[in-house]
Amino acid sequence: MPEGRRDGFVPRVLAYHASRDLVPLYSVYALLFADHGVSSAQISLLFIIWSLTSFVCEVPSGAWADTFDRRRLLVLSAAIYAVGFGSWTVWQSFAGFAFGFVCWGFSSALMSGTFESLVYDELVERRVEGRYAELIGWAQSTALVANLTATAAAAYLFHVGGYALVGWTSVVIAVGQGALAATLPVSARARRVRDRDEGADGADGTDGPDGAEGGALAGTERAASTYVAMLRAGLSESRHHPDVRRVLLLAATMVGLTAYDEYFPLVARDHGVATSTVPLLIAITVVGQVVGTALVGRTARFGGPVVGGVLGAGAVLVSVGALASPYLGFVAIAVGYGMLNNAMLVGETRLQDAITGPARATVTSVLGLIEELVALAVYGAFSLGSQVLDFPTLVALLGVPTVLVAVAVVRWLPDRAQRGLEDSSVGVPES
Repeated sequence: MPEGRRDGFVPRVLAYHASRDLVPLYSVYALLFADHGVSSAQISLLFIIWSLTSFVCEVPSGAWADTFDRRRLLVLSAAIYAVGFGSWTVWQSFAGFAFGFVCWGFSSALMSGTFESLVYDELVERRVEGRYAELIGWAQSTALVANLTATAAAAYLFHVGGYALVGWTSVVIAVGQGALAATLPVSARARRVRDRDEGADGADGTDGPDGAEGGALAGTERAASTYVAMLRAGLSESRHHPDVRRVLLLAATMVGLTAYDEYFPLVARDHGVATSTVPLLIAITVVGQVVGTALVGRTARFGGPVVGGVLGAGAVLVSVGALASPYLGFVAIAVGYGMLNNAMLVGETRLQDAITGPARATVTSVLGLIEELVALAVYGAFSLGSQVLDFPTLVALLGVPTVLVAVAVVRWLPDRAQRGLEDSSVGVPES
């Protein structure tokens, strides 16, 4: 539809999503923890706290996104994000770092499912939902370019002002993300819910038959009832719809097993790389992700055998790269990690095609919940394994279960639904 270009929907989506990763702290926070006396086992415990927070909040926040203005939730998510980074900058102890991860986990849960559902519903409204894979792929790519920029900037910021300058810059960027979130559209679905609720308060402009107090009570009961209904609908579709259930398990495992990217800086350090050089090696891996996610529009059309092959090959490259010399090894990690990101995005977009019920954000949040379960298992394994093995070896070993998942993808990933592909006028770049 022509208005897709005129109203700037795509640039707003890309700018908002990119700002989430324009955070210099990303490439050095594991080093920040280590340099402030946090042990390797405690670092894994921090990651567990992070995942547990997301785990607890994931599905409830998804149902909230199906009954509330998704744009406002994204603004709230960004505000909490900023608080978390601020805590790391002023409260540099295990407790302060843990609090920051609680904020980050809650913020991520609010965004997870909410953003994807807002974008998909908007494309449905424009009758081009088949372009979701291209748009979400480009959104991921722009976010990774932003991450690459932030990673490169982290080296300079650290040199000039240490962790403090890196931290406060990250806080400012998180606040900016909230401002960008406020520019996103309110979907027709959200407007209908709002209009329905306002109409139920009384067409004569009063608050209902019992006055303001009664109207407020009725509104609260109605909101609670709608929330519970959406929660049940999303959980039911996740359990009982065959394609949804299958893709949930495959996509969540693919994403959860890539949680080892949090350890890439520590892999570099174990190979003897200086702290000021680590962000540059991480930047190489981000380049790989940019290429991998930018190609999602092409690979989304392929079936399970191709997607599984990409996933398996990527896992092998990351494992080999983690054990190799740091510079050549990180090139292999970059290529492999780009392939892994491509495959997991295909899985996530395949889920959006499979969802047919009204609780899209709730189902998407179930995906996030299972992802966190897998990530928790990874962090727990690294926490225990770090007592006897170094980080390069642990990262390499994680390639084994990832290859097994690739075999399952070959067999069970459903084909892509061919809907809404005829109109590309929303402005998504052609792949």
